[in-house]
Amino acid sequence: MRYTVTLAETGETYPCGETENLLEGMLRLGKKGIPVGCRGGGCGVCKIEVVSGNITTKVMSRDHVSEEDQAAGRVLACRAFPASDITLRVIGLMKKNVCRTKTQALAA
Repeated sequence: MRYTVTLAETGETYPCGETENLLEGMLRLGKKGIPVGCRGGGCGVCKIEVVSGNITTKVMSRDHVSEEDQAAGRVLACRAFPASDITLRVIGLMKKNVCRTKTQALAA
């Protein structure tokens, strides 16, 4: 089944299947809006807040999504799947560098 995902900030929408995570659905259409990182639930870059609607999730890094966050609808888009039409708000900002820059590596 396909659902409609709406980005609260812009009002843009895209279809997303129930077996497709929210990040994949957006990328498949060449859309931008949710930041992209590791795509595996470990970096926290694609953190979103589900404003309305229902989702299912897979395991996410607790460094980036606490149990309280998840209970409040704040999840990683790469680990969240629509279970109804949803509206989401992008909140992802990296807490940790995904990879160190050359300058950081030399200073270490």
